[in-house]
Amino acid sequence: MPPRPSPLQNLPSGELEGVNEATWLDVIQKMDEVYSRLVDDETELENKNAQLEQSQRFIFSLLAAMSDVLVACSEEGLIEETNPALCELVGASDAQLRGTPVVDLLADEESIERWQLALHHSGSREGAVVELNLRGAAGPVPVDMNCTLRRDSAGRPVGRVLVGRPLGELKRAYRQLRDAHDALKQAQQQLLQSEKMASLGRLVAGVAHELNNPISFVLGNVHVLQRYGDRLTRYLAAVHAQEQPPHLAALRSELRIDRLLADLPSLTEGTLEGAQRTADIVNGLKRFSSGVCEEATRVDLVEVVQRAIHWVRKGTAPQFEVMFEPGAPVHVNGSPGELLQVMMNLIQNAYDAASALDDRVPRLAITCARGEHGVVLRFADNGPGLRPEHLSRLFEPFFTTKPVGKGTGLGLSISYGIVEKHGGRLEAENAAEGGAVFSVTLPLSA
Repeated sequence: MPPRPSPLQNLPSGELEGVNEATWLDVIQKMDEVYSRLVDDETELENKNAQLEQSQRFIFSLLAAMSDVLVACSEEGLIEETNPALCELVGASDAQLRGTPVVDLLADEESIERWQLALHHSGSREGAVVELNLRGAAGPVPVDMNCTLRRDSAGRPVGRVLVGRPLGELKRAYRQLRDAHDALKQAQQQLLQSEKMASLGRLVAGVAHELNNPISFVLGNVHVLQRYGDRLTRYLAAVHAQEQPPHLAALRSELRIDRLLADLPSLTEGTLEGAQRTADIVNGLKRFSSGVCEEATRVDLVEVVQRAIHWVRKGTAPQFEVMFEPGAPVHVNGSPGELLQVMMNLIQNAYDAASALDDRVPRLAITCARGEHGVVLRFADNGPGLRPEHLSRLFEPFFTTKPVGKGTGLGLSISYGIVEKHGGRLEAENAAEGGAVFSVTLPLSA
């Protein structure tokens, strides 16, 4: 504002009639007050203008940051405001869209009818939700729009506001939500699996305790019977060294006493071996139920796999084609017996699954590789694969897909517990080319 001239410069040299000096001083004072008020009003106007510009920049930044498309139109359906998301979607600038009808954005007659119906229902407090196909830069784009009434400061309707999001983004958001839900369900299943394994451990502990006593009786009695057999053999040998009456010689031949004496050592040894193996199984169940591994030793996993292949082929699958190329030794810390049990169970299950198909030779490919989290063993068979509804239940105790009498449903469950106790993971999936794949991941020995 230019400097204010002094009023005293224009005073007449003489006094006017009826006007004295006091009157002129009052006039000058009023002029100063008016000028000060003008200066204050100008300052306030500048501050309000700056606030208005700041508010406009804030609104423009909000519109630019919105990922949803926005259209504001008049009562006549002419576009008054848009945001960058809409301009990018339709391939036109805000200046090109202003003043054009909203229907020019719609790609088909069905969308125009929906828009007209939304205009009719948008007067309610909730507004109207409508799916419209917009003319996108690359073709029609379906958008889920919310149409609400826009009012002025006096509450009179002045137009409509449309806010929406392309359905492609909604589908991606729904897919992310579904993935998160699946991950949550998997975590819940793993928690349930851990609880079931704990329950199984308590059950096995009771069964093992009940079996331990009769097995101890059998082992003790077999040892005593073995000593008695040695004494009886010596006594009968001394008796048979003497000349026998004819009727005793005939009875000896009829009862085949000599063959019985020859078989008695192998029978007692076999019974002792079976009882000892049963005791070992019971001890394994007790270790499994207690959750404590045997004293860990350094184990060559390659050698364990080779032994497992040998025993499965020797026992039940002599024609099983197992492809495994032993490489350099891979050492882990753990129990050799328990790891052998896991490998034999996985190989036997692969044979049972692959041999279920009569039109092919059962095969199994085993690979051993060092991964980010340790060593990874993969068992890929050429069987029918795993059903999707069975994948989440494979490691449940007593769950089996084998016919009655062919499986107990405890093999995978016990294997899962053994691998978990060794700090690893046992997982199952279907291969893209068909067949099932079981993966065992174990930490490497330091």
